[in-house]
Amino acid sequence: MKKIEETLKKLFSNQYRQRTVSYLIVVLAYVIIETAIRTGNISNTIKSLLIPTCSYIVAALALNLLVGYLGDLCLGQAGFMAVGAFFGVVAAAFFAKYISSNVLVLILAIVVGGVLSGACGALIGIPVLKLQGDYLAIVTLAFCQIIKTLLLNLYVGIDSRGLHFSFITDNTNMDPDGVLVIKGAIGANVTKKLSSFTAGVLLILFALFVIYNLINSRHGRAIQACRDNRIAASSVGIPVNKYKLLAFVVSAILTGMAGTLYGLGFSSLKASKFDFNLSILILVYVVLGGLGNMTGTIVSTTLLLVIPEALRAFNDYRMIIYSIVLIAVMLISNNATIMFYLKRCKEYCRKLFPKRRTE
Repeated sequence: MKKIEETLKKLFSNQYRQRTVSYLIVVLAYVIIETAIRTGNISNTIKSLLIPTCSYIVAALALNLLVGYLGDLCLGQAGFMAVGAFFGVVAAAFFAKYISSNVLVLILAIVVGGVLSGACGALIGIPVLKLQGDYLAIVTLAFCQIIKTLLLNLYVGIDSRGLHFSFITDNTNMDPDGVLVIKGAIGANVTKKLSSFTAGVLLILFALFVIYNLINSRHGRAIQACRDNRIAASSVGIPVNKYKLLAFVVSAILTGMAGTLYGLGFSSLKASKFDFNLSILILVYVVLGGLGNMTGTIVSTTLLLVIPEALRAFNDYRMIIYSIVLIAVMLISNNATIMFYLKRCKEYCRKLFPKRRTE
């Protein structure tokens, strides 16, 4: 009993409180939603939003690692998601020929999507991470557009001899029994939808585990030092470019995994979905939830995805209401007077429920 009490105190200490709250929110939400699904108390509309919501949460958490802890503005999340989505679909179709377990195929596809997205992150990160601020944002935005254009002209087929790639034309030299998975501007055909809500929740927990362990490690403290003062960090021997690249690649890997989960949740996929508007949308989730606040990112992403569907009864006015809600939240969160009263309420609650002192 004493060990359990000590463990609980450690989990809710100042060092571990945020990560514990994040894990509890995700697990509690999963239990509630899964119960509602099994009892039939959830609509088909909400059910269809579960996998995209999990994907966007992981992508937003990965972006928060860059914006909140590294301090760099990246607008290439849509590109990383596209790489994970399309090549994850190809990997799933390839592994499905040799592996009968859907769970194992999904895991391997997510790993492949994450690794390829991380490779793209390293490829673009090495030359451009010396840039800062708006310059870095413009370059990553250009990368997003390049990926989208390449996918619009890419053809990938699978036959008994393996994978076949081609640009501009669908002449991939496949055998007659082959299947064309990616068809250029038409998009990708998903042979079998493998994503599930359970897999999405597990991926969120995995992303939280990776990010929290990174930012609370020696490498995470070095990343935050680069954010606070790059010159001072470099003067004490911290290799700034190395740690910026580390954060960039980790973020790209997690975003690619989110893209694979997203891609395998639909029967078809188009590259036009992954444009710069998606990158801006993910950035909105991060800013609204709070820079460096993973719990806030989870809540804000969920709310901003659910609110438009909940306002469908208002027809043409729902997006106006949605925009007003966004403006109101940002004004309230940046209002010093409101924050002062919220802090006073928090102190009052602490006085009502004081902590017990152990002798």
